Formats: sequence, structure tokens, C-alpha cells
Amino acid sequence: MFKSVFSKYVTAFMVIIVVSFIVVSTVTFSVVGKHSAEAKRDYMKNCSEATRSYVLSMMHGADCDGLEELILLEKDNIIQTFDWMALNVDAAAVLLLDRQDRVLLRAGDEDFELAEGALEDEVKEQLREKNRYSHLGKDVGMLKNSRMTEILPIFNARNEYVGAVAVCSSSLLPASLFYEAINVITSSVLWVLLAALIAVYFISERVISPLRDISSAAKSFASGKFDVRVAVRGNDEIAELATTFNNMAQSLDNYDEMRNSFMSNVSHDLRSPMTSISGFIDGILDGVIPPEQHRYYLQIVSGEVKRLSRLVNSLLDLSRIQAGERKFTPVSFDICEMARQILISFEQKIDAKGLCVEFESFEDRINVVADHDAIYQVFYNVCDNAVKFASDGGRLCIYIKKGKGKKLSVEVFNEGQGIPPEEINFVFERFYKLDKSRGLNKNGAGLGLFISKTIIEAHEERIWVESEYGKNCCFGFSLSCE
Repeated sequence: MFKSVFSKYVTAFMVIIVVSFIVVSTVTFSVVGKHSAEAKRDYMKNCSEATRSYVLSMMHGADCDGLEELILLEKDNIIQTFDWMALNVDAAAVLLLDRQDRVLLRAGDEDFELAEGALEDEVKEQLREKNRYSHLGKDVGMLKNSRMTEILPIFNARNEYVGAVAVCSSSLLPASLFYEAINVITSSVLWVLLAALIAVYFISERVISPLRDISSAAKSFASGKFDVRVAVRGNDEIAELATTFNNMAQSLDNYDEMRNSFMSNVSHDLRSPMTSISGFIDGILDGVIPPEQHRYYLQIVSGEVKRLSRLVNSLLDLSRIQAGERKFTPVSFDICEMARQILISFEQKIDAKGLCVEFESFEDRINVVADHDAIYQVFYNVCDNAVKFASDGGRLCIYIKKGKGKKLSVEVFNEGQGIPPEEINFVFERFYKLDKSRGLNKNGAGLGLFISKTIIEAHEERIWVESEYGKNCCFGFSLSCE
């Protein structure tokens, strides 16, 4: 995975960098080239004018009427001057032509040669406009390999055409600038690519390292080890992923613990009543238990059978809920009347603990719309927990409060040990049992609140719990009024 991600990062970065340099180089060459070409064109014009002025001054000083005569007298000086002029114009040649357009003198780049053919019309027109001279003698041939040519005619003291000065260049860009730009761009690209390669390595390593840890932890989960955690570094998306993964691992670990506890509890809950039933029935059949005590022990057997029935029903409910087979039929019923019936059903347990019962409602009769049997199951489970974990002589309260719009809340409050803060988030999880010692909750399997939560959420309502550990606990759920 590392090589694959690293290669993708490197390829993407390299392509972006190369394309960016190409675009920047193109724009830069375009702008710089335009200004350089204009500057060089101006310089060549100045050079051609300066060369012609020099030739005219030499002709005047030597009192010559033609260029051939002037060369015979001042050839060395003219060649020296032409060489100096050519050196000041990059990639250029300075030529002196006679009236038949033959090259009399050449300085600078030797690659320029006269070609067969006539002088281009625009050059002729340029000369005519600048010098108001229509006769150029024999047509001057075009200069091979020339990107730009500046030609100026030369006239003697009698205003006779005696030749021309040509300054030509093979490139509008200075060669030194071109090669320097290529070197700078090439070295810049190499350095940036190297820096990008190093940056990509560390960035990809930082991204991949947590992913590698997560992958290793996931493999540990597959082998049944849920205590592995991933180190969280920073506060970016990868750190958020690691945190989420650790939370998932914690949930899996808790789920595994609850599942093991559930299996242990279910095994105990199945074995204990079956042992009692088997022992008492065998005692009756073998005559160990006298006939006058049969009724007493048969009542115990009946209670154990009911206990088994409740456990099996809870498991069946769980199975149906997970399979999505349990359907709910909304009907209108009085939630206050249901609360009274449930309190009456717990009368013996309430009296046994000496609980102080309170019931408050904003109206005597309140009709809600929900599945009657399902809500009864939820209400009963919540009250059963409240009675079971209430402290002796404590308070047991049922509040029906008006909510927003057509909503109301049903809250069941009890004074007792409450729920530890670290466990309150797991109360509605399947297989969860607060009384792990089974000192108080001997008959439950840790499914009642999970089933209650599922039923409430199927009604698109909410269920919650609030607890002050060591003092009290309150379960509540919402319903819709008619």
C-alpha cells in the first residue's frame, strides 16, 4: 500500500510541477521575448544608422564618391569598426554592399549569405519611404538564415546611390538570454522536483503510518483481540479517523464483554431454573417430598417456568427485532391509565421495599398514538428497573409532562444507587447488565432496555436516561399525543 500511495503522490506532484513550469516558462518567454525582440530591433536600427553615418563620414573625410575607392583607402579602419558594431549586436552580422549589391565587407556572424532573388517589397518600400529614393540599382538578394534585417542605402555627396549597409540577426532573442533562461529553468525544475520528492515522502509517510497501524489493528480484531488501540497524532482528518477507529474498537471491546457476560448470564439463567425444576419434580416422583408439600414445590416450579418463559420471550423479541419482523400498529390509548395499571402490577414489590410512590400528570386522561402492547412493554421494563434498583424506603415517581407541540414525555424516577458516569452510555446496549454481581438483577438477561430503545426509535421517538450516581436515576421516553 505504501509504494502504491507513494507512487501516486509522486506522479501527481511531478506532473503538476512540470506542467506548472511549462506554463510559467511559456508566459515568461513570451513576455521577455517580446520586450527583448523590440529592444534588439531598436538596437539594430541604431547600429545600422550609426554604421551608415560612420561610412558617410569616412567618405567625406577621404573625399571619395564610391565605396570601392573608400575600401582601398580605409579598409582596416572600416573592418575594425564593423567588427565592433557586430560584437554589440548578439548573433548578428554587419555587411557593406556596393551598388550591385555585392558584399564588399563582412563582420560578425559568417553564416549570412546573399541569396538569388529580388529584395522583398516591404524592404524596398521602407527604403523609399525613409530616403525618398526610388532607384536602388540592382535588386538586393535576401539574406539566408536571417530573422531580421535592417538595410540602409548610402548616397555620395552628389546624392548618387553607391551601396547599402545591412545589419542582420538570426534571432530576435539574445542567445545569452535564451541559454541562461534554459539553464535557470532546468536547474529550478530539478531542485523543485527534488524538494517535492522529499516532501511527498514525509507527507505520504505521515498519512500512511496511521493507516498501517489501523490495518494492523483491524487484523488483530479479526483474530479476536479487541484491546488494540491506534496512536492519535495531531488533529487532522487522519487523527479524526484514528479517534473514530479507537472508539469503534472500544465499542467492540465493550460489545464483546457484554456478549460474554450475556452468554454467561443466559447459561446461568437457563441452568438454574432447569436444575430447580428437575430437582423438585424428581423429588416429587421419587417420594422424597411428602404429598402435603407438593403444592408448595409445584408453585416454585411454576415460577421457574415463568422465568424461563420470560427469558425465551426476550430472546425471541431480540431475534425478531434484528430480523426486522416485528411490526407496530399505532392506536389511540390513555397513557395515564396504562401508568396506573403498571403501578398496580408492581404493588407487591413496592410494598416489599416500602417505596414512596408519586404519580403526576398534567391531565387525568391523555390519549397517545402508538402501538399499545409495545409501549406497555417499554413502560413495564422501565418501571421494573426502577423498582428493582430503588433503595428500600426510597421514592418511586412517574411524571407525564407536556412537551412541544403534540409531544409529551413519560419519566420514571427512583432513588437508589444510580448509574456510574462511565457506564451511562452503554445502558441501552444489548446484553448490558449494570448489576454484574447478579445480587439485584437475577432474572434479567440485559435485553430489556435495548428492546425498549428499539421500540421507541421505531415509533420515531426518543428515549433517554439521567442519573446522579449514588443518589437517583431517571428514565424517560417521548410519545405523540392524539
